[in-house]
Amino acid sequence: MPPVARAQLLPGMGDGGEMTASAERRLGDQIAREIYRDTDYIDDPVIVEYVQDIWQRLLAAARVRGELTPELDERFAWQIFLGRDSTINAFALPGGYLGLNLGLVAIIGSRDELATVLGHELSHVTQRHIARIMSRDAKQMPLMIAAMVIGMLAAMKARNGDAGNAMLMGSQAYAMQSQLAFSREMEREADRVGFGVMTQAGYDPRGAEAMFEKLQFAARLNDNASYPYLRSHPMDTERIADMQGRFQFRDMNAATASTGAMSTRAASVPMTPGLPLVMDHAMISARARVLTRPGVDVLRQWVEAGSGSDFTKSTPAQQAGLLYAAAFSANELKDFKASRALSDRLVTRTAGDASASRLARLLAIEIELDAGNPAKAASLLNAKAKDRPEMLLAVQAAVATRNPAPMVPVLRDYTALQPRDATAWRALSSLYNAQDDPVRAIRADAEANVANLDYAGARDRYKAAQELSRNLSARGAPNAVDHYEASIMDTRARAVDALVKHQAEEPPLK
Repeated sequence: MPPVARAQLLPGMGDGGEMTASAERRLGDQIAREIYRDTDYIDDPVIVEYVQDIWQRLLAAARVRGELTPELDERFAWQIFLGRDSTINAFALPGGYLGLNLGLVAIIGSRDELATVLGHELSHVTQRHIARIMSRDAKQMPLMIAAMVIGMLAAMKARNGDAGNAMLMGSQAYAMQSQLAFSREMEREADRVGFGVMTQAGYDPRGAEAMFEKLQFAARLNDNASYPYLRSHPMDTERIADMQGRFQFRDMNAATASTGAMSTRAASVPMTPGLPLVMDHAMISARARVLTRPGVDVLRQWVEAGSGSDFTKSTPAQQAGLLYAAAFSANELKDFKASRALSDRLVTRTAGDASASRLARLLAIEIELDAGNPAKAASLLNAKAKDRPEMLLAVQAAVATRNPAPMVPVLRDYTALQPRDATAWRALSSLYNAQDDPVRAIRADAEANVANLDYAGARDRYKAAQELSRNLSARGAPNAVDHYEASIMDTRARAVDALVKHQAEEPPLK
């Protein structure tokens, strides 16, 4: 039976009630604007690339299965926010936005486990669970719920605030939990649909079993706020038994041929117990641990672990993870001599594994840039590479070596295809500044604000660019933009001004 037909035969729980997809997206955009301003929000190109590879495969699988409808596919953002928070958490937000804490990335053991979590959260969105909860409780205004989402996000990092603010944020988070806590039925539906999506995408169902076991174990050991994911997704025995039944069903049908390339790929996954740790995933988890900013003492411990007595007893993949964490931690501590030495060992350890070797090389480039040796960093770059992490590192090296010209067309073409990439726009701005092209630099900065949904900030930057352009033209300055560029800038400025007016009509989050 075709995947779409099979999905249509499964029982559903509704279509989102009174809240339209457009209204949910607008609400999600309002929340997203606040997240972009959050100091815990991070766009780490290496981890974002890793997560996006899994995410895009899951989205493709959801389309094949018919879970992701053309309307939602077009209207929703389908964007993942990374947060530095060390807590084990992931959460669905209105309008196709998802949040993923680095703390969760740090503890998972495989791509398949991460695909389990992302597939589950994706299913909360495709099944319109948030919209249905809002419609169910008509007395609770959606914007108030959205404000509580912001409170929940703030509560996760209340350690950075004073006790009074922490208590306020905590009360908001509790209210948020009572309003947006998914029902048991919704959790089971997300389990069922998410499991189908992740296996359709070719991920091993053993990853789902391993992830459920980790969450169950954490739930037994903790009954506090350390694991927000466990509180919003309670792991009751019935749900676990249901998922184990799905694993067994999957085992019995693994050899059954399915229509569609993705189904064939999923059916070919071996059904043997245990998921081995692979090098590149161990390195990604190590990077996530360091980026949570655990503190100087912990970073020093991780540096020492790269040469500890347990290192030689570890598997090659574990050694790669330990060396990556050690080198990256030493870099964070500004001990560049140690970070270089550890990085060299990592390069040697990962030789023969193309994906892991690439991650080791990217880290070596990052270390050389931070150590103030851009020429060495540039020599390590792969001139043929077109991926985002390498491109952004190449921009840093180009600016530092005062040779921005070759990278300008690369970034210009990339942002034309990916206009929502604020980090790339800011990188392009830095290139223009290095070329003494201030008007284009300000314009790129404005587009970064647009990508972050900060339309008022973008309007201000465009006004500044237009005023500077007029002044430079009046003086006949060599770095003045031509009439064609000025016309494009004026058109974009008017478009952004319209976005500001439209945004002003929306009730603000309280």
